[in-house]
Amino acid sequence: MPRHKIPLVFISLILPVTGCATAVVGSAATIGVTASQERTTGEAIDDATVSNQVKARLLAAQKGFGEVDVEVAGGLVLLSGRVMTPKQKIEAESIAWESPRVREVANEIKIEPPGGFIANASDELIGSRVRARLLGSSSVKARNFNVETYGGIVYLMGVASSRDELEAAAREASLASGVRQVVSYVRLRDERGQIVPYQPDASTASIDRGELLGGPGS
Repeated sequence: MPRHKIPLVFISLILPVTGCATAVVGSAATIGVTASQERTTGEAIDDATVSNQVKARLLAAQKGFGEVDVEVAGGLVLLSGRVMTPKQKIEAESIAWESPRVREVANEIKIEPPGGFIANASDELIGSRVRARLLGSSSVKARNFNVETYGGIVYLMGVASSRDELEAAAREASLASGVRQVVSYVRLRDERGQIVPYQPDASTASIDRGELLGGPGS
């Protein structure tokens, strides 16, 4: 059976616009793994602090944010999952911006009814397949990447060691069974050591330029 091309979307710049936000998760193992990550221990602790703050505020709001997930890397907060109304989506983003360490918020929250056990279990399975491919790749350090999956769309977060590793991770993710699209929010370091957005260039072969700059047709 022929394999369909999976869209790879590399987000080079996320602007703080109304309508993009959400929350999710913790920091227990942060210090233990940072020695082998591209993030420093201090950066990882800052990201974990932001993640915990955003999650706690979403829980305290008690406004239907139970299926909103939060990932943080390099000061970028990724909100994914689902809410029932556009107002809730906007409110979730506003809550994310309340943390002083937040540099950017990417709002990937969908407006739709609760997904239920089967939908959530399917996304967990897809996410596990993606992580397995990253672990098995000789071109990727899996510890540099966080994986979030929603409706078959895989979101990659983290700080890659190089452009080649960033692009290889997206390609590996796209080959996992069940993946409909890969959206990469993975960052790189510049010459000064600062975490910056990925910027595709003309030398990037085998990936559609439109997809690199935000998806097909952009």
